[in-house]
Amino acid sequence: MTEQTQSGGTDVKTVVTGATGRLGGRVAARLAAAGVPQTLVVRDPARAPDLPECTVVRGGFADREALFPALDGADRVLMVSASESADRLDQHRSFVDAAVKAGVGHLVYTSFLGAAPDATFTLARDHWVTERYIRDSGLPYTFLRDGLYADFMPGLAGEDGVIRGPAGEGRAAVVAQDDIADAAVAVLLDAAAHNGATYDLTGPEALSLEEVAALLSTATGRRVTYRPETVEEAYRSRAGYGAPDWQLDAWVSTYTAIAAGELATVSDAVPRLTGRPATPLAEVLRRADIGG
Repeated sequence: MTEQTQSGGTDVKTVVTGATGRLGGRVAARLAAAGVPQTLVVRDPARAPDLPECTVVRGGFADREALFPALDGADRVLMVSASESADRLDQHRSFVDAAVKAGVGHLVYTSFLGAAPDATFTLARDHWVTERYIRDSGLPYTFLRDGLYADFMPGLAGEDGVIRGPAGEGRAAVVAQDDIADAAVAVLLDAAAHNGATYDLTGPEALSLEEVAALLSTATGRRVTYRPETVEEAYRSRAGYGAPDWQLDAWVSTYTAIAAGELATVSDAVPRLTGRPATPLAEVLRRADIGG
């Protein structure tokens, strides 16, 4: 692995962002295993994965000067959405502007299931704004609208084994990060075939939080339950974390979006893109080996 040195013997330039994270790292590893040279854009090169035929370039989404040489002439770019922050939309716009200036051939953006201007989940509205900005930029694009991560379900339960939130009896088709990564690689390797497409990436079934709790109980060997809250109770129970208002809204609206049925969509996009069934939550938990 080298820093700021193009490697590999292919004329196709592939750029992956977020390679120090769980999703981008999975995609980078899969591309490397397939023998695809790639440029990894990361904020901290010391944390970049050590992969063959990889270039590592230091740069954040807001740093256009650093981004331009990394993106210059790129044929396909995976834009993993920036970490949740108050200025995430500004970061996204900056990255898209740099991609336009650099002449990127195809941008693959990880969005969110149900992205819309009136989505209940507040961050899904931000994803819709980003999608619109990409469309208006004129860049060829593909949007991967990921559902809630199945891998994050264990984190919903508190230390007392209780999942609390105003989700009512709603359901969510939680999706494995491995499935998202496999779908992203399939799109990146044949980008032209997916130009202008939007894919809802979901698990194979929509689960209630009671069902999620039961699966967590089986996987961990401890009792996990779901206790519905009102919206007011949800804000009060999270107020002690000292999080800013936008983040509290995001946390609570994750559950109200489930209650509204906006995360219950079950799509066949994962099987169509990967050639195999989407991974059930029980299997994700088994692979994670979270038993106590």
